[in-house]
Amino acid sequence: MAQQKHRIFNDYRDLFWSLIPLVLIAVVLAGAASQCTVATNGPTQGQVPHFDVDAALSSDAKSLSFPIRNPEVPQDWTSNSGSRDTVTAAGGGPVSTVGYITPQGTYMRFSQSSASEEALLRHILGSRYPTGTIDVGGRKWVVYTEPTEETAWIADFGDVRALITGAGNEAAFTTLAEAITAATPLAK
Repeated sequence: MAQQKHRIFNDYRDLFWSLIPLVLIAVVLAGAASQCTVATNGPTQGQVPHFDVDAALSSDAKSLSFPIRNPEVPQDWTSNSGSRDTVTAAGGGPVSTVGYITPQGTYMRFSQSSASEEALLRHILGSRYPTGTIDVGGRKWVVYTEPTEETAWIADFGDVRALITGAGNEAAFTTLAEAITAATPLAK
């Protein structure tokens, strides 16, 4: 029978040598499942997932109690995500959100809710304060900017608040704000 060292005599080298077979097995399994690649020239742009924004917002229009708008964004914008959330604070309500990737590769998010402006802002932006306003298509948008955070614009459409956030430049924000302002609420 082989003699084993007492546990007190084990050290980091024993741990290292016992982990090597486990790491090799994990690499072989990941390679066999085609879940990893080696790119010697650095990372490459992956494919943007497609999200059916028309179907999602149409479903939201039928099931949520407030008017839902489906902005007509430029054709080179790609819808890639959507979600529903609920603002639980006082003045809260459901939130419908869709996301787009612009031709420049930046992400823009459009949320609409029956929640009060204050409740929606605190839910999504935290404790930011407005830094100004901008008029787009006859609609006043309140602007929130901070050096280390994404920019956000919010507008009140009466029974709905529209919130735009993202990493885009002012032109991307203006494009989305114009599309939202021009959009008519979808049929229930």
